[in-house]
Amino acid sequence: MQTSDSIIIIPTYNEKENIENIIRTIFRLEKYFHILIIEDNSPDGTADIVRRLQQEFPERLFMIERKGKLGLGTAYITGFKWAIEHKYDYIFEMDADFSHNPNDLPRLYKACHDEGGDVAIGSRYISGVNVVNWPMGRVLMSYFASKYVRFITGLPIHDTTAGFKCYRREVLETIPLDKIRFKGYAFQIEMKFTAYKCGFKIIEVPVIFINRELGTSKMNSSIFGEAVFGVIKLKWDSWFRKYPSKIKN
Repeated sequence: MQTSDSIIIIPTYNEKENIENIIRTIFRLEKYFHILIIEDNSPDGTADIVRRLQQEFPERLFMIERKGKLGLGTAYITGFKWAIEHKYDYIFEMDADFSHNPNDLPRLYKACHDEGGDVAIGSRYISGVNVVNWPMGRVLMSYFASKYVRFITGLPIHDTTAGFKCYRREVLETIPLDKIRFKGYAFQIEMKFTAYKCGFKIIEVPVIFINRELGTSKMNSSIFGEAVFGVIKLKWDSWFRKYPSKIKN
């Protein structure tokens, strides 16, 4: 078995149009990555496609099947625990729909492996607004939501809701994962905020976000509302909470 220091966690629900292409595209990269699919019982047969590909890539492609659609945050927490158990040094979050460009994965890896980052974020807003094919209303909503989160929390990050990330394993071993409360996009904010409060170095890497061409977006108003209103509680609770400190090497 050819080992890798890096694993990409991809949650899936009804991604049959994208899943094979995203897996093959990642595996064609020069950097040798493993992939872990967190599959939430998609009725469209996504899991069947992954199982077929596992026969082709038995040492690189892994899958955890869950009983239903349990939320983005719980999917990543499940994947983080699996990756920690299997001793991967660099653990990535990525969508299945090509909104996150696989060619940017080595850049996120470099930010952590070579440039001293503990968390690398694929940032849509560090150099303007780098979003393609989104309706203007959604662009403005996302952009100003990130500004709002930055104002409330004090996070020195431009793209606070970004879901394209690389963590060093130490970050996920330090953060008390079972205490992460949010399930939707507020999960992404809470993870960044907690890593920041623990003293980890966060690097933003500029990327271009391209809206999905195939399949259906999982974004809805309740998920967005959790992100907007949850940050107030997140900031309030931080005044009374003691965060674990980054381990000194």
